[in-house]
Amino acid sequence: MAIECLVLGAGQEVGKSCAVVTINGKKIMFDCGMHMGYLDHRRYPDFSLISKSGDFNNALSCIIITHFHLDHIGALPYFTEVCGYNGPIYMTYPTKALAPLMLEDYRKVMVDRRGEEEQFSSEHITECMKKVTAVDLKQTVLVDRDLLIRAYYAGHVWFKLFILFAHTFPFELKFKMAFFWCLYHIPSFWN
Repeated sequence: MAIECLVLGAGQEVGKSCAVVTINGKKIMFDCGMHMGYLDHRRYPDFSLISKSGDFNNALSCIIITHFHLDHIGALPYFTEVCGYNGPIYMTYPTKALAPLMLEDYRKVMVDRRGEEEQFSSEHITECMKKVTAVDLKQTVLVDRDLLIRAYYAGHVWFKLFILFAHTFPFELKFKMAFFWCLYHIPSFWN
């Protein structure tokens, strides 16, 4: 079984965390962050690499947000409300509670105080968060008939998610996903 990883951000830097993992045809986006150091097109991941046509609902099986920091959630309202993704989104309860506060604070600072062009509105944030399914640690969620996810504590912040997948070969996937997590969260590994 092959696992492919398309890194759309945070591969060698802090910011814009976003990776799409493909397992047996299922595409899971981990995080949908923004890069705080850019004010141009480099601020958000290049979503066109997921789907050239912009049909993200058919291109992705789900989005999993690991925690509430803007470099992990900052592009989510843009992706859902501007780009049009309407598929499943999962995050922990504490992340779901803090994410809209972080996003609205960012929006106010950038638009209201600095006068930048608005990338997403307060209404976008509200509508985006309505699409989120909150999960508990160790809760197993059936994404579809071929994909289960389960949340585990992973450090960095006390409610960060570490996801294990149960699919056709769950033991092999657990090992591979643990390895993927190490590569995704320790970019210096590649140096």
